[in-house]
Amino acid sequence: MRIHFIAIGGAVMHNLAIALHRNGHMVTGSDDEIYEPSRSNLATYGLLPPSAGWFPDKIHSDLDAVILGMHARSDNPELKRAQKLGIKIMSFPEFLYDQTRNKKRIVVAGSHGKTTVTSMILHVFRHAGMKFSYMAGSSLKGFDLMVGLSDDSEIAVFEGDEYPASALDKRPKFLLYKPDIAVLNGISWDHMNVYKTEEEYIHQFRIFAESVSEGGTLIYFKDDPLVNRIASEVKGDINKIPYRVHGYFINKIGVFGATHNRVIPLKFFGEHNMQNLSAAREACFQAGITEDQFYEAIQSFEGAAGRLQILKKSDRGIVFYDFAHSPSKVKATIEAVAETFAGKRIVACLELHTYSSLNAGFLPQYRNTMDRASVPYVFFSPHAVELKKLPPLNPDIITGAFCNNSLRVFSNADDLFSDILREKQNDTIYLFMSSGNFDGYNLKKLADELV
Repeated sequence: MRIHFIAIGGAVMHNLAIALHRNGHMVTGSDDEIYEPSRSNLATYGLLPPSAGWFPDKIHSDLDAVILGMHARSDNPELKRAQKLGIKIMSFPEFLYDQTRNKKRIVVAGSHGKTTVTSMILHVFRHAGMKFSYMAGSSLKGFDLMVGLSDDSEIAVFEGDEYPASALDKRPKFLLYKPDIAVLNGISWDHMNVYKTEEEYIHQFRIFAESVSEGGTLIYFKDDPLVNRIASEVKGDINKIPYRVHGYFINKIGVFGATHNRVIPLKFFGEHNMQNLSAAREACFQAGITEDQFYEAIQSFEGAAGRLQILKKSDRGIVFYDFAHSPSKVKATIEAVAETFAGKRIVACLELHTYSSLNAGFLPQYRNTMDRASVPYVFFSPHAVELKKLPPLNPDIITGAFCNNSLRVFSNADDLFSDILREKQNDTIYLFMSSGNFDGYNLKKLADELV
């Protein structure tokens, strides 16, 4: 196939382009800006566009398909040219479904835990020697790409998020995958720039649950009231499998998963990850993995990339980085650290970076999310607020929204990290949470200085 990518620099887009190139397809692409690591990854395979920008001449009638990235606008000149020529235009979730329509599709959805559950399933499948196609929304440990398409596999695993598919298709991406096995792991309002009300956001998951194929399976977290209600309302001939937090305990040796007949050592921790573990387990069972296969494989799973990732560990402390940014993720991540390192001094620092988190109307969702931290910090960049065309943020509004009088709020990264370094102590656990990059600050260098 001859395939052209409009906005090839996106995280999933550039991985899909590379995967198709490696499978022997003719791939081209354009973008107005391409950042690292996309730039280097594309260059390695000779797929980096020679110039930034949009070039309608790249669109010609010999193309079999144009894949439209979600960051390309509806007035994109390459898109206009493709429409004029009548070339097939698809979003990447639409393309992934098309490539896997004859496979059994597992789709993992929810406001939190999607990447980790997807990573767990893929880890187990690979350990068991299964062939599979897959897509994850971020880097996967042990995989060189976030996307893989296998012609001879009978199953596909997709991380399904609720962001719009493209400028031409405003449906949430997870609605395009048409799951045979759907995982719904939890719901907590997010993406305020797309879903203005909580009910509008919740409704997308209701549609997702209803999109499970006839005779398919819905695996859902029973202890989330919203998820439980949605599952109870789903009609049709589908199998419903509830799950709860997996049994576990912590002692001086480490963290252990526990069932009625086995105890296994684990390399990850936190109640939210034990919830993810149960979700992955049920999905794997539905795919034909045995209980023995699952528990043998999961013992070597070290966690998803960017989730409670250790930047530095010494006898003076540990520095973690985590992608957590929404209220539910922030609360779960801090509580996991507080539980696992009980009695330790915990310094937690959150960057507000997304449209929702920088919106004064959404900030009350963070109420009490950082209360388990000994020293809580919040950072935001006024430049990020300006780029998102939001009103300026007042630090007092942030403090009030979090309902935490100990909270220290900074809008300058140098001042923030100077304050953290000035009060560094031994036997401290540091946790930095962000979907951004703290204005480009070198966290690994900081970790070396802290511990």
